[in-house]
Amino acid sequence: MNTQKRQRGRPKSQFKESSAGTLQSLDRALGILKAVSRAERASLTDLSLSLGVPTATTHRILTTLQKHGFVAFDEERQDWVIGIEAYRTGVSFMNRTNLSAVSRPIMRQLMEKTGETANLAIADGSEVVFVGQVETVNPIRAFFARGTRTSMHASGTGKAILSALPQDRARKLLMTSGLSSFTDNTLVTPDALFTDLDITRARGWSFDREERHIGMSCIGSVIYDEHKEPFAGVSISGPSTRFDDLRVPELGATVLDAAQQITHLIGGRVPVKEPDHSTNTT
Repeated sequence: MNTQKRQRGRPKSQFKESSAGTLQSLDRALGILKAVSRAERASLTDLSLSLGVPTATTHRILTTLQKHGFVAFDEERQDWVIGIEAYRTGVSFMNRTNLSAVSRPIMRQLMEKTGETANLAIADGSEVVFVGQVETVNPIRAFFARGTRTSMHASGTGKAILSALPQDRARKLLMTSGLSSFTDNTLVTPDALFTDLDITRARGWSFDREERHIGMSCIGSVIYDEHKEPFAGVSISGPSTRFDDLRVPELGATVLDAAQQITHLIGGRVPVKEPDHSTNTT
């Protein structure tokens, strides 16, 4: 009686041979994602032709990437653009390999010059997320754990970023969250906030006097990327008693200088301010 000999070795994989197609799909998806990134915006037809992938397959991949936020479809222009999740992934890498590493020595110098804790934060929607800090040696000091979030309108760094955005973009961003009150000093009306942002834009640094936490003040300035877009900021924070009116302008200038140094070192570009001709007479 013949019996079939049992094969020995590793157990059979739970994945069928068709799993190779899954890897091919991932390869195609990443190729399409990179193509959209390089083009900044592209139509379905252009992507399909440039990559040699059937239109139906390209569309399925795009809609899957859209579901996860890696691409977005512009209804008005009928083309595809990079989504917020792709940006967040890039920011995560940048924090590890570029922004955080480059900022660290500048932040240490900032702390030594001012005697206050230096903070690094990035924009995320209508909030800022703290991703780095160099603490002062002063026994009374401010502290933000990495990953701490705070509303832009009640943050030195957040107000610096808001001031660098076109007003319509800033308003749209704030409409998603509203202007919550944290202390009696929080700017909770559009008029008060945008007046403050105008001042911030003109001098290059923001001032948060107990707008988020009673007893604590903060001065922040914006960091720009290579497209002249504000995406992060550096700040100093500490007890309000050390932020007196005579000292604040000097501190603000020091924070602004630190932000500009970081912008330069990461390959960012500071927008050139348009000259103000409002007082000119003919």
